[in-house]
Amino acid sequence: MAVLALALTLALAATFGISQPAPAAAQATTGTLEWFGWSHFRLTTPNGKVILVNPFITGNPDATVSLDDITQVDLILVADAHNDELGQTMEIAQKTGAMTFAAGGGLNGWMIQQGFPQAQIAQRFAQPGNVHKMDGVKVVMLNAIDGSEIGRPTLENPYGGTAGSFMVMFDDGYTIYFQGSSAATMDMAMWAEMYKPDLMIYHMSAQHDVTDVAMSIKLMTTNNPNLKTLMPHHHRVPVPAGGTTIPEVQAELGRMGVSIPITDTVRSQVYTLTK
Repeated sequence: MAVLALALTLALAATFGISQPAPAAAQATTGTLEWFGWSHFRLTTPNGKVILVNPFITGNPDATVSLDDITQVDLILVADAHNDELGQTMEIAQKTGAMTFAAGGGLNGWMIQQGFPQAQIAQRFAQPGNVHKMDGVKVVMLNAIDGSEIGRPTLENPYGGTAGSFMVMFDDGYTIYFQGSSAATMDMAMWAEMYKPDLMIYHMSAQHDVTDVAMSIKLMTTNNPNLKTLMPHHHRVPVPAGGTTIPEVQAELGRMGVSIPITDTVRSQVYTLTK
């Protein structure tokens, strides 16, 4: 059974790289997760590889880290070309030498045009269904029902291409589905059956309809008994008045017959992922 054990110590900005050991129960630690505001997450695999997702720092009013805090990264996942997904990907990758796995081909072309080293782009024309393998982890890019507008488009690269979501699979079997900014799509039922994620990081922006949010989660339970942990992303802290909230999503899930509890993720808290 997948369990998400809350680490005992709040990791403040000065100590944001510290994680806590797994509980003494007979469960194998498979890695850690940290949320730094909006849709910026850090995953650390059991063998110490560091993956950033949507590293939006500059301009993010809820960011709990700075560029100076980011010193080790092996892979950066970017769901689309919007500024709050791309964020500081290029600066971080150039500083750390990290590879990038970004959706889609137009965004990668734009980054190269800006002077980003093509050698650090995992797949120049990355598309849904493509896979990137790294020591200890496999990442499958999936599609997302979302746009991918480039903030400063060029004649050669006017659009980012197909927006993406990601299935992140650690070698010991722990699997995370990051929804990106997607609306609900029946594809999610297929991916649930194919990959059987333990954790879903679901899209919960203030304007995202609560029924659509809950249906995305329900679809990810299709023939998937592993899904036991839910975490929201793409929301302000606190959620603005009138915005979609965790209690609303939880209530809507209940009406749909889904009883999985939602973790009200604390920024910079270190969560230990166990299976």
